[in-house]
Amino acid sequence: MINFPKPDAEQYYKSFVIRNFDVSADESRLVFSSNMNGKLDMYAIELHDEISYPYPLTYQGQSCNFIKIDPQGRHILAGFDHEGNESYHLYALRPEGGVPLKLVEGEPTDKFFFSSLSEDGQRLYYGTSQNNPQFINTYALDLKTREQKLIVEGKDAMTSLLAVSPDEKKIVYGKGYSNTYHVALVRGADEVEACLTPSADEEQVTANVRFIDNDTIIFTTDYKAEFAYAAKYTISTGEFQTLFEIPQEGVSELHWHKESRSIYVLTEKGVEDGLYVYAYDTGNLEALKLPTSVVEHMHVAASGKLYILARGAVDPDNIYKYDNGKWTMLTRNIVLGLTREDLVTPETVKYTSFDGMEIEALLFRAKDELANGYTIFWPHGGPQYAERKHFRSMFQYLLAEGYHLFCPNFRGSTCYGRSFTKLVEREWGEGPRKDCLAGMDWLFEQGISSRERLFVMGGSYGGYMTLLLAGRNADYFRAAVDIVGVSNLFTFVKSVPEFWKPMMDRWIGDPERDHERFVKDSPITYLDQMVNPMLIIQGANDPRVVKAESDQIVEALRAQGRDVEYLVFDDEGHGISRTENNITACRRVSAFLKRNQG
Repeated sequence: MINFPKPDAEQYYKSFVIRNFDVSADESRLVFSSNMNGKLDMYAIELHDEISYPYPLTYQGQSCNFIKIDPQGRHILAGFDHEGNESYHLYALRPEGGVPLKLVEGEPTDKFFFSSLSEDGQRLYYGTSQNNPQFINTYALDLKTREQKLIVEGKDAMTSLLAVSPDEKKIVYGKGYSNTYHVALVRGADEVEACLTPSADEEQVTANVRFIDNDTIIFTTDYKAEFAYAAKYTISTGEFQTLFEIPQEGVSELHWHKESRSIYVLTEKGVEDGLYVYAYDTGNLEALKLPTSVVEHMHVAASGKLYILARGAVDPDNIYKYDNGKWTMLTRNIVLGLTREDLVTPETVKYTSFDGMEIEALLFRAKDELANGYTIFWPHGGPQYAERKHFRSMFQYLLAEGYHLFCPNFRGSTCYGRSFTKLVEREWGEGPRKDCLAGMDWLFEQGISSRERLFVMGGSYGGYMTLLLAGRNADYFRAAVDIVGVSNLFTFVKSVPEFWKPMMDRWIGDPERDHERFVKDSPITYLDQMVNPMLIIQGANDPRVVKAESDQIVEALRAQGRDVEYLVFDDEGHGISRTENNITACRRVSAFLKRNQG
């Protein structure tokens, strides 16, 4: 019997990420963005070959926010940023790949957002911060002449183009006031506008807009509802109609299949997704079984075949095809040298918070033969997001190192209804923090952990919560790891991307009107109580939580002689995308946790 050594962090990161994809009109080719070579690039697979291997289309090592293959196969459209700065620009690639050609010139800080491509592939519709950094303008670009036409001028809210009619005479665009208040307006050639729901003045999220013909629009909305449902709007009559709703599940995506007159439907139900197909003419809704837990991207081909990018707790990112009731894995992304049985699937648990509210959480238990008795408490990012059953290399590595992980979906999380998601708005530091403390108490009561054997680690809002807990509740745990976390609400609201700023009041509040609460909810207020050892990780090019947020807390803690380590990646943004950097961060986290065990 050969006893192999325990895998290092590097082995877990030999599984790669896939960010997005597209399928050619004839379904002969799959193009996707991945860090297969250690950096994010674009790859292709020939789908008609019996055996096909991914081959590269780019070699620039940059993140890609969309991929769109020309309907006639003449080129590939994509958006690339630079070193994680999220200032994506529009490019075209030859079908064979190579050096991307920039389609619209702009300053390095200008941001471009793909909206739509005409059915003939001639016109590209896109949004941009260029000339309107706060509210975003939308243009149509003729790809042959390079002529641009202003379609929507953003004025009083962040705007985005949601859909274009098949004849390109009507558009639907969105106006966003907060994460929980997005309305959709349809506009015809006569410039007359109408809201897709009965009122634009009532808070709602209306999205996933699709024209099924030049007069009929389908979309998702939570107008007057807790969970998003599917609805229809008829332009000629102005009629709003509910198509279907699924109890306790939020409809998150709709995809129209013209040939079968069907709608493929994705839903969010807590920590997992659901998949359905809705027969438009009969109203029949049929559930389909997913190959794994969470779907990141979906494409419905003209043939009726369904393609998804999905992952699960023990399943890394993969692209799957659904055809004749069967799923086929098109990519073969695995955790190198390990079986699914070697990895840990979480339990879904519930606990009662300080005010009686029920909170759902994922509990990953290290295998008995590996468990070291310590637990990592993971508050997720967002905050209007949820920790779900999706693969994280760092989680599986730390579980193999013997740590349990506990991931609560505290108030403010998505996937649990509109009212629950709104509870974090202008309330970043109180209710969610107390939900976290109640989760820690539950761990103690269950005998899973104790104050002496608990660590806290989180990223983005989870990093903010880690810092806040370290300042206000340091007696609950031994040490903390903050990854790109907000340290000071006063500086944060001023440093976010310009197109975020119109939404900040509804999301966090106003620093003058809410001065007292900003002080109370800013981690940097509690420097004197931050006595636990801390590791802080930051991307130098982060546009969301800028490096100054981490710099100021590190400098202040070091001035007080505190035990704080600081790891900065010069070629990363909000999070870590490069394999080598992920390995470095993972090893550093592991060493930090081991050093701070009792």
